Amino acid sequence: MSTIHPVANGLRTDYPIPGLPFINDERLPLDNPDAIERTGRNQGEGLWGRTDSLRGGGWVAFTTETKNRDYAWAVHHHPEHGRTVLLIRDQDMSSLHHDWTFGRSGFLYRHGGYWWDGTAWHRPGQIMDRAYEGYDARPVQDATTVTAAGILAHPGRPGNARIAKIADFTAPEEPLPRWQDHLALWASSRRPGSRPLDRCVVDLRAPELEPARFVDRAGLAQIAGLAPEDLPDPKYARSSLPVPQTEAPDGPRWSQPVARDWAEQHRRIHGPRALLSGPTTFGTDQPLGLVADHNRLTKIIYDGLEDTNDRKDKRAFGRGATKREESAAKLAWWSAVALSDNSDGFIPVSALRTTLIEAVVGGLAEDVDRAEKGNRTDVSLGDIKTDVVKLLDWYILREPDQTPSLFGEICLIARTRLGLNPKDIGSLLRRSLHLDSELNDETVNALLDLALPPSAN
Repeated sequence: MSTIHPVANGLRTDYPIPGLPFINDERLPLDNPDAIERTGRNQGEGLWGRTDSLRGGGWVAFTTETKNRDYAWAVHHHPEHGRTVLLIRDQDMSSLHHDWTFGRSGFLYRHGGYWWDGTAWHRPGQIMDRAYEGYDARPVQDATTVTAAGILAHPGRPGNARIAKIADFTAPEEPLPRWQDHLALWASSRRPGSRPLDRCVVDLRAPELEPARFVDRAGLAQIAGLAPEDLPDPKYARSSLPVPQTEAPDGPRWSQPVARDWAEQHRRIHGPRALLSGPTTFGTDQPLGLVADHNRLTKIIYDGLEDTNDRKDKRAFGRGATKREESAAKLAWWSAVALSDNSDGFIPVSALRTTLIEAVVGGLAEDVDRAEKGNRTDVSLGDIKTDVVKLLDWYILREPDQTPSLFGEICLIARTRLGLNPKDIGSLLRRSLHLDSELNDETVNALLDLALPPSAN
């Protein structure tokens, strides 16, 4: 989802961004992406260009503007929906290239990342769906598409506007006043055969985008169930907050659905650890598996200290049951950590994760093969083996933060390698954990609600 801020509309764009000036783009060969790339690529220090074909047809092309190197041109050409021509800051070229080429979130961005794919508007992508390696597309309720024709139903005054030139262009700090006049000048400059004005999308309107309904940081925190001071710091961790729909004098404002989506993703990231953590004897919260390992090792070491008859050992570890408990707990802690430490533990946790994925996917492959041999179109998925579920338990109790990644990769591989629906994989995981996990049913449900990809829930 693009978070960059274009600074101007190309004069030949089909999709003007409200509030931005129009700039003369006549030097751009808009029908030749390779020529656009060559304008900047390898033409001198600090100059660059790039073009790529798009999966669904069409292409994108970028180039540094040679006459004003602070800026770059970005062109998106769609075989059905026409072209977008933007002037952006040169430093933003790679980010927009990634979003247009790989982002799977449309090509028009408005109001802090609301996006249009040619047919429908969606909210900014925030909920990661690992089964599809992208964000869950969530449609905007009661969305109305605003076209150039709709705005110009009340004609502007093109004589009050002007087309900027690139050589002396400086990005304005505020939206242009009376932008409708600039839109009218753009419309009057359209060439024969250009996309009709009633098909030139300019903006989005929706009840959730009414400024009176927006929330500030306090409202965002309330929706997320957090104290305001627990939100990411706006100065040092702004990228951890959702992109605002607008900026008020006292800070950012978000639509309530965007705030709810952010809160959901926040719970998905931090929820598994909160759900599967408990207090240690030292009063800190740690993953339940680590707590269990520590408690077990503490008892083993305590029993060993209790049984010793060596006076020297007794002096070293102190006298009395309380002293022995404290000594045992301290000795056991790093032993427990070493069992599953990712960097240098006794158990190779990363290798175990890979083995778990392959074990689950291997069972699924057997189910698919059985269906193919029986000439059945539907695949009946058998329960995950009990021993595999026991290892899943071991892993997620010690690495709760990694549970969404683990389940997401299982769903992704099952979909891409075996053609299985993520929803069916989610049901299988839920059923198998209910059958054989040491976690109670309530915890299993809460964990899977947080950790499964949206498409698998």
